[in-house]
Amino acid sequence: MKRILIPTDFSDNAINALHYVIHLMENERCTFFLLNTYTPTSLYTSTIYEYHTSLNIDLGEIYKNTSEHKLQRLIDDVTTTFSNDKHQFEKIASCNMLVNEIVDLTESKSIDFIVMGTQGASGLKEIFIGSQTMHTIKKTTVPLLCVPKDFTYKDPKDILFATDYNLSIENIGLSLVKNLCSIHHSRLILLNAYYGVPLDERQEEVKNQMDLYFKGNAHQFYISDGMDVSEALEDFQSKHRIDLLVMVHNKHSFFENLLFTPVINKIAHHTQIPFLVIPAIEKK
Repeated sequence: MKRILIPTDFSDNAINALHYVIHLMENERCTFFLLNTYTPTSLYTSTIYEYHTSLNIDLGEIYKNTSEHKLQRLIDDVTTTFSNDKHQFEKIASCNMLVNEIVDLTESKSIDFIVMGTQGASGLKEIFIGSQTMHTIKKTTVPLLCVPKDFTYKDPKDILFATDYNLSIENIGLSLVKNLCSIHHSRLILLNAYYGVPLDERQEEVKNQMDLYFKGNAHQFYISDGMDVSEALEDFQSKHRIDLLVMVHNKHSFFENLLFTPVINKIAHHTQIPFLVIPAIEKK
């Protein structure tokens, strides 16, 4: 059974992300943990309430009760709209900073992956520069699926995995990609940006391992010659329909460079598809 964490502030884009993942995992047994974090005003005005402990307690209870009520209402809505015996929902109302709570719950609830909605007209632009999302990407140890605002659900029939093959085949994120490919009969395109530096022995080994790993799934390897990663993504998506973008977050590698390369703004302007970020693990 998949265990999926979905932070929500009850906004339209957060609810859209919830609807997306319910569709995405329609035929899988899942427990969805709906998380809402709150920080009572008293935490910022402690000097005012320093000698009024009862006021602090009352205010904290109000925030907690409001959060729990909204979460339950959201659960009632989705269970009515998407009646599915394979899906269970649990609500979590927490007085904590969002990213800290996500990190804690990922471990305590054995979360398989996280789903977050993103704001902004271009969708992916917010995925790359939105502060909460970026902080979560940097801190989380499980895959993070980002769903652009107003994205209408489509089965991910074509999944683009941009990679430099500097990853471990044992990365748990690969099992999620394989699972999505299997349940949606997806075609996986492994895209490598070639700009004059050939793959080294280790990268070639990983490429061969991935070929074997995805043997039971339709997959193909694609090289974008003479382009960096951001240019390769833009070029490929201008020619092919892609339903889901996948990348591994290797710190100090092409992903970090991509985040801070100005050309990404151009990509973001044209790209409005869900984006799965897989955290790196140590290569063995």
